[in-house]
Order: sequence, then structure tokens, then C-alpha cells
Amino acid sequence: MGKWGGLRRDENGFTGLEAAIVMIAFVVVAAVFSYVMLGAGFFTTQKSKQVVDTGVKQASSSLTLDGQYIYLNCSAEAGGETGSDGKVGRIFFYVTQTAGGSPVDLNKTSIAITTSKGYQQIFYNATGCEMNQDETGNNDNSSYCLWWYNSTVGDGDNVVEVNEKYKIIIDLYNNTSNKWNLGGDIEPNEIITIELRPPIGAPLTITKQLPPSFQNLTYV
Repeated sequence: MGKWGGLRRDENGFTGLEAAIVMIAFVVVAAVFSYVMLGAGFFTTQKSKQVVDTGVKQASSSLTLDGQYIYLNCSAEAGGETGSDGKVGRIFFYVTQTAGGSPVDLNKTSIAITTSKGYQQIFYNATGCEMNQDETGNNDNSSYCLWWYNSTVGDGDNVVEVNEKYKIIIDLYNNTSNKWNLGGDIEPNEIITIELRPPIGAPLTITKQLPPSFQNLTYV
């Protein structure tokens, strides 16, 4: 054996190195797995937030009635009739944005009217009406318009934003071939439901029972 007799195989060093490699592999795999799981968790959380936000927007209305009344124009000039056997010529009311609500584009909004005789929904300018602005910049009744709006408080555009107020006018008896088809006149003691339906969000629903007799301007 001579001088080589003292040499012997000792694998302790290799065993430690192998253990370190295995440990590093475990750490790398765990880090990658954690990164993937965290990324999936963040993505799921973000999508859940978007779903909740969309659900809240769809379930809540961005418009509210400014005040508690709607106004019935029953004068002959508006196509209505007064008295206990009268009929409504025009309806108007005021709307504003709800607290925390989203802006509403009235040009993409529709109005639906429901009575005991019928139902109809009409989008803004669906009949191709031509609005004529007066000296104040507001729209007066014009040919073919079944409903329109005026900016009462605001910048005068077509979007209802925070702290703005708009007047909604419904013409039931426009002197054109285009008319509301509700199955008959809106008469005293009738229950009427008006829905202002924005492109996003729940509609503003107004339900009123009309009085037993009409004056030139009746509010309910």
C-alpha cells in the first residue's frame, strides 16, 4: 500500500453540496409558485372589484327627482283639457345627479310611460325632432319632439353632472304624425309611471296618482 495507503474515499463534502443544490431548487420552486399565486390573487381581486363596481352602477340610479312634484300642463295650448273630464297635454319635471352617482348622457337616455291603458318607450330624438333654441338658449317645443330637456342649472350640455339641474319635458300631443301611443288620454284619477332610463344604471322611476280634476297647471 505504501504512501497511498492513507487515502480513503470521503463523500461528506459531496453530500453537503447535493443538499445545498436540492435546497436551492426548493427555494426557487417555492418562489416561482408564490409569485404565480400572488399574481393570480391580485388579478382575481381586481376582477372582483370591477364586478362589484359594475354591479353597484347597474343597481343604483344616477338620477333623482329634484323636488317631489311632477307638473301637468293641461292648457289648451299644450293640447290638454281642464276639469274633471280633462286630459294631460304635457308633463315636465326636474332631475339632478344623485350623491356619488355617475354623469348621465341624456342624448342616450329613454323615457318609458306606463298607464292603465298602455305602455311606450321612446329614446331621445328617436323621431328626428328639430329643436329651436330661444333667446335663453333653452329648447322650445318644436316639430316632431315627443320629449326633450333643458339645462336649468349647469353648463348647458347634454350630460347631467354633479350640482346640475335639468328640466325634462314630455309632449303627449305634439301636432305631428308622431305621437305617444299609450292607448288613450291620460285622464284624472289615473295612475301613471314614468321611467327615465339612462344608458348605465337603474332607471329613475316616478309613480303618481293624478288628481280628480285638472287645472291649467297641476302638480302632483
